[in-house]
Amino acid sequence: MKEDKFVLVTGGARRIGRSIALAIARSGIDVALHYWQSQAEAESLCIEIEALGRKAIMVQADLTQPAEIDELISRVLEQGSLVALVNNASIFEKLSWETTNFEDWNRHLMINLTAPFLLSQAFARSLPPGEQGRIVNLLDWRISRPDPNHLPYSISKSALASLTHSLAVALGPRVIVNGLALGAVLPPIDGNLDQNIVANIPAGRWANLEEIDQALMFLLTGPTYITGEILFVDGGRHLL
Repeated sequence: MKEDKFVLVTGGARRIGRSIALAIARSGIDVALHYWQSQAEAESLCIEIEALGRKAIMVQADLTQPAEIDELISRVLEQGSLVALVNNASIFEKLSWETTNFEDWNRHLMINLTAPFLLSQAFARSLPPGEQGRIVNLLDWRISRPDPNHLPYSISKSALASLTHSLAVALGPRVIVNGLALGAVLPPIDGNLDQNIVANIPAGRWANLEEIDQALMFLLTGPTYITGEILFVDGGRHLL
């Protein structure tokens, strides 16, 4: 019997994660969908993926809890094998050095940095001998410069960029590790929308989800000689 092979997408039930999960399914790959509280959205998305002729499984986990992170990969492996990991889940809160408390700091580091590391570690260990895997970390254009208005977020994403480089070296050649640094794609959930955002983007517009999907699929299915790269999909915003 042929074993099912999955790509795990964290935070895959909503927003960019949802679009990525559908793009993976459309390419002919089965999807393991991680979610935390968005069960209804995850269930609906699984139905859409299955309608495309692909298999979808749901794995619930709170990424602030190390024990739940540890179980996430093993729960997917109970139903098949993993060929790739997309570390998409993150939190984005408007916090300065004055308003950030200890809990805020730890929460951002745990979800945006520590969870991707632990999942990458478990994924690499899960690969059968002779098999190659891929990891894509979702980053932010803010890794190119300080952002005092989103301090713990920008610090955690900058650290994830460094982790991307380090893991590309440490896990090569069996695991290809790259990152996508995104710009203006969807308005933030907290409603803190910069009305002048387009003025700071050389491309002069917001991205559309299809462009993010295309970039993600390039890193998931493109040349294996590309590793340790961070592809900015931000309309040139990091240049200004």
